Amino acid sequence: MIATMSGLARPEFLATTDWLAEQLGRANVRILDARWRPDGSGNAVHLAGHIPGSVHVDWLAELVDTEADGEAIRVASPERVAAVAERAHIGDGSTVVIYDDTQGLFAARVWWTLRAHGLENVRVLDGGYPAWQEEGRPISSAAVDMGLGQLPVSFTPRGPNRLHLTTSDIRGLLGAPDVTLLDARAPAEYRGFEGNTRRLGHIPGAINIPVGSMHTAGSQRLRDSDDLRARLHAANISRGRRMVAYDGSGVAASKLAFVLTLLGHEDVAVYDGGWAEWGNRLDLPVDR
Repeated sequence: MIATMSGLARPEFLATTDWLAEQLGRANVRILDARWRPDGSGNAVHLAGHIPGSVHVDWLAELVDTEADGEAIRVASPERVAAVAERAHIGDGSTVVIYDDTQGLFAARVWWTLRAHGLENVRVLDGGYPAWQEEGRPISSAAVDMGLGQLPVSFTPRGPNRLHLTTSDIRGLLGAPDVTLLDARAPAEYRGFEGNTRRLGHIPGAINIPVGSMHTAGSQRLRDSDDLRARLHAANISRGRRMVAYDGSGVAASKLAFVLTLLGHEDVAVYDGGWAEWGNRLDLPVDR
């Protein structure tokens, strides 16, 4: 079975609450709780109540490169990704479902990280934990013991692959006729009115698609597929070109990449160094 939402080209990357409820307890379905808190209390939030069988993962503490220079938040090494996969009992044949409580932003970052390392069957729960709660679905506060009753599994990271781009990659793509750069930040940051880097603005040629516009107002759920396509069409974004998303940390960019993938864009990448790296480099071009 696959999760479905009307009109999506790639519905297999989205999990509905109905679909996930049917999968609870299945050995090949692993659930990751990606709820994150800046003060590091995400795991405590998980222990207070979570979707049964889920394992908490801290995207910032576990799935980024801890040796990276500067303020840019870059994707973790294959070894760090493998460590998370082993802890969560994720194998090459696993189906992974990820949720959070922040419009899927951190779930999408984990989704992108796992796919950038070669794991294909990864989905984000539409509506996240708030939707699960609102519908009266089962909630647990029990710790998951991954060492009991589980068959050995193995996931070998293969990447980061084409889904991940570096600053040198982006510089080489500037002006390419078959590439569209997408800036997922708020309009004020894109236009250079706000920011905390040495220079303000955006990468030349980038189109601003604020990731917050992808959701129904006041909801954790995505807008319907026709609405999403209309918003992209209004920004002159069409299929058939390579899409590269960025923001300041790779979080909003991952969510935008997730939405583009759902809608059928086949070549979507994330520049996770993003504006935190580009805006602090005096040797790179900037538009305002």
